[in-house]
Amino acid sequence: MKIYDKLIAKEEKIAVVGLGYVGLPIALEFAKITNVIGFDINPERVSMMKNKIDPSNELVSTDFDNCSIEFTHKIEDLKKAKFFIVAVPTPIDLSKEPNIKPLLSASETVGKVLKKGDYVVYESTVYPGCTEEDCIPVLEKLSGLKFVKDFKVGYSPERINPGDKVHTLSSIVKVSSGCDEESSEEIAKTYELVVSAGVHRASSIKVAEAAKIIENTQRDVNIALINELSVIFNRMNINTYEVLEAAGTKWNFLNFRPGLVGGHCIGVDPYYLTHKAKELGYHAQIINSGRAVNDSMGAYVGRTVAKKIIASGTPMQEARVLVMGATFKEDVSDIRNSKVVDVINELKSFSCHVEVVDPHANSDELMEEYGFDLVAKTSGIYHSVIVAVNHQEYTLLDENYFVSILSEKGVLVDLKGIFRNKIQKLNYWTL
Repeated sequence: MKIYDKLIAKEEKIAVVGLGYVGLPIALEFAKITNVIGFDINPERVSMMKNKIDPSNELVSTDFDNCSIEFTHKIEDLKKAKFFIVAVPTPIDLSKEPNIKPLLSASETVGKVLKKGDYVVYESTVYPGCTEEDCIPVLEKLSGLKFVKDFKVGYSPERINPGDKVHTLSSIVKVSSGCDEESSEEIAKTYELVVSAGVHRASSIKVAEAAKIIENTQRDVNIALINELSVIFNRMNINTYEVLEAAGTKWNFLNFRPGLVGGHCIGVDPYYLTHKAKELGYHAQIINSGRAVNDSMGAYVGRTVAKKIIASGTPMQEARVLVMGATFKEDVSDIRNSKVVDVINELKSFSCHVEVVDPHANSDELMEEYGFDLVAKTSGIYHSVIVAVNHQEYTLLDENYFVSILSEKGVLVDLKGIFRNKIQKLNYWTL
């Protein structure tokens, strides 16, 4: 019997290494069909999941029901698995270079328990070649086994969109690959157990790696263009959204919007591609330029707001600014690489008082990561209110609310354009 058949028959187990917003949903979906070991290095997170609590706040307790899964932080428990899925973060460092230490550490963990006939599938976003050049040597070294001969490896990039309840794991076409024809098919068939939308079989591991990384790179470059246009149009006193609406009447116009580009995907993945390009002696001009534009938008917003406050006659040392939203996107608790932080830091550089609220973010996490916390509630009058994230709670607000907390000449800044054509009384600005 091949690995797929053994998993179906529950004769072998799947182990998911890394139970974040990617790994946990995968583990639970497989656990509805076969036996699964869910592994995470953090004992506190493991304890929460044993009690049907998702540390990432993406899943509810009922998502854990009817699942044959063993949560653990003990490496020895992984020895019972035959099919390993590695889904750990791949961030960037302060120099915006790839940090694959979590990936290599996870590879060491798997390598220590790897047996003949085992499968290892990586889901972490990496540059093309990383699986074969960086990860497999670690597996071989720690296990003493030979790649292909003794164990098989594949790559299947994650496509989960945090906070999205429509485009879920099962409804998004999965890309998968293997190191040979047999592994490619076995891996694809295994994923087809939980992905009803189907599985695209990539011709090689490198192709699958490249496919993932250009998905977010393409979005990043397109958003950068719109952000740059927004800066230009602002100098012309033209509303960017009105321009986009007019241009969007053509059938082939691409519907991108300006905004802050952060998080652990779009704001990170392009750096993995440019890193690999640089290794090969090529400077990625368009990708790097797009990254530079998007990385500058937070500071640009902060400076623009400061200028508007000064123009209203309020000295910056006396100004009070309320920032609504600190997560990297709407309706999630994830603060990783949030570009709202750049807005806050730029405003603070002008010596104004900044308060931050967010119904989803954790105040202690913000303090630990960025050096500021949340206020329990708004108080007093503000000279500017910046709606930085379009959380559902904020979309329900009306102009009267902002009138009640803004000074007479205060400015409402709407970075997502959610209040366009709804503001009549206030000084209003959007990208």
